[in-house]
Amino acid sequence: MEELMQKAIQQSGVQKKPSELVPWKLDGPWPQAYYTWDAETEIWQPIKTEPAPPPANIEARSAGITAIAHYSWNIDFMLPCAEARMGAALAHLEGLTSQLPATTAVLINLQETTPSDLITISQQPWIRSGFHMTDLDSSAWASGMYGTTTLVDRRLTVAACFRVHYAATQFERDALFVDVTAPAIAPRSVRFGNSHLESLALDPPRRPEQMRVAARYLPITEELAGAVIAGDFNAILPFDATLHSDNGLKDAYLESGGREGAAEGMTWGQQAHPAARERFGLSRMDKAFFCGAGIKLQGFERIGADVVVGEDKQEQRAKVLQLGFEKAWVTDHLGIKATFSLVQDTRL
Repeated sequence: MEELMQKAIQQSGVQKKPSELVPWKLDGPWPQAYYTWDAETEIWQPIKTEPAPPPANIEARSAGITAIAHYSWNIDFMLPCAEARMGAALAHLEGLTSQLPATTAVLINLQETTPSDLITISQQPWIRSGFHMTDLDSSAWASGMYGTTTLVDRRLTVAACFRVHYAATQFERDALFVDVTAPAIAPRSVRFGNSHLESLALDPPRRPEQMRVAARYLPITEELAGAVIAGDFNAILPFDATLHSDNGLKDAYLESGGREGAAEGMTWGQQAHPAARERFGLSRMDKAFFCGAGIKLQGFERIGADVVVGEDKQEQRAKVLQLGFEKAWVTDHLGIKATFSLVQDTRL
């Protein structure tokens, strides 16, 4: 596993896109299209967000939406059998989201998504029929190797989609934002962010600056009723415990009654390689921060425990197990789910 990690770090540096060839400015917002599946043409069609009223059929479909369930999950890009692992992860998410009440819309953040993962995601019938995708390829990522991507419930109106590429990063990290609205809070929107903060204990640390930059794009305004940012925050050092309060945000796990350092809050280590687990222990790497009177936290929970490559993929399961894992887990992280009620803030 140590060799896999070192190889991945080296490859990440090699596949970094030269600054002179990218269209964005670091730490600044870069608008990007999102994609919607067209059943007639059988093509993912790019959509550019514009300040225009949503189609009447969308308004009708979203009329009953009173809450949004925000999922976030890091699917390890270093392990073999990416298609089988991502397929199993997506099947788990399909099962979870299918159990939600019709009044709850869904957003799904994914980190460490590879270009091949995007193909797997885009081919899922339930995603084609129910979600917008922010990415079909790696063109919006600073790395050609992996990046963040978000799936947005098609019952929600997307008012904006943009990405902020961090200047303070060794691993080409960014924050991806989508603004969504529904009649329950219209004409205001809620902004959902997806970020994979810097890995490892670097000197100087990058995560505090990255979160400061991301927090600049989470202000509550006449247009924004609330904001959430979730992802793999790689929280492994003492300063990580206050990144939310340092930036005027609330931590969904703590606000739901969770206790810092408690085993039930940990999201990394249980499914890590035994040697890594013994060396680093358990961590609450994956978090959701939020702010704004237009959203109210309903609940927070972990997802993805013991999700493994399917029984019909024996060859792929064997390849993962050969690395020394106890089970053919799809990833070393547990995911998280934070559910928010949409509140019409009458003070504005």
